[in-house]
Amino acid sequence: MLTAFARAFRTPDLRKKLLFTLGILVVYRLGAHVPVPGIDYTVVTNCIRDTKGNNSLFGLVNMFSGGALLQLTIFALGILPYITASIILQLLTVVIPRLEALKKEGQSGTTKITQYTRYLTVALAVLQATGLVATARSGSLFSNCTQASQIVPNQSIFTTITMVVCITAGTGLVMWVGELITDRGVGNGMSLLMFVSIAAGLPGQLWAIKVSGKIADGWVEFLSVIAIGLVIVGLVVFVEQAQRRIPVQYAKRMIGRRS
Repeated sequence: MLTAFARAFRTPDLRKKLLFTLGILVVYRLGAHVPVPGIDYTVVTNCIRDTKGNNSLFGLVNMFSGGALLQLTIFALGILPYITASIILQLLTVVIPRLEALKKEGQSGTTKITQYTRYLTVALAVLQATGLVATARSGSLFSNCTQASQIVPNQSIFTTITMVVCITAGTGLVMWVGELITDRGVGNGMSLLMFVSIAAGLPGQLWAIKVSGKIADGWVEFLSVIAIGLVIVGLVVFVEQAQRRIPVQYAKRMIGRRS
């Protein structure tokens, strides 16, 4: 594996793509820590600390956003609106004849469907950002925190609109950088962004398992989870790369004088 990475960096084209992808991922992670204007980040930090492990409603979405959702950053929604829009367009392709015709047109039709996906992503981002801001204003984002109602000190209309616009713009930027990775990087930009978002919270979750463990000061649970994870990854790769050779028998036929 290390040899493959070394060979990739020796090739100029691959090196440029890898460095470009790494740069985009760094920008993505930095944006996941930039808070939205209009919130009291100290209160948000206190609520995250007080309700750690007790917030099951937004926990899954927060994992896919790399922890940006509960921190109310500009990348709070991550790529979830884009994924939702892609699924909706794929389902509508079967229902709407116009979309089915575009899908059969080849590259031009795919480009048009991608454009529709972008528009739907922005619309979903506006709806989800509005719901997130309303939840933060009401204090329901952290149900077990006494300071949850103080997350948005100024609850004026202008502040609310500013927060919604910033979160929506962050979603548009995430969608753009994902497509940049697909076009100019190593490919599969959206999948890479999702992987980085999930992997960003993995060290903290593993250390939490170690802290809460009871056998050998938590090291047994810690190492067991890592071992199980490695085994699962190995099995997934084995199944993904597996081949089954099926014997094919052809009927005997005569070509000239040969069988």
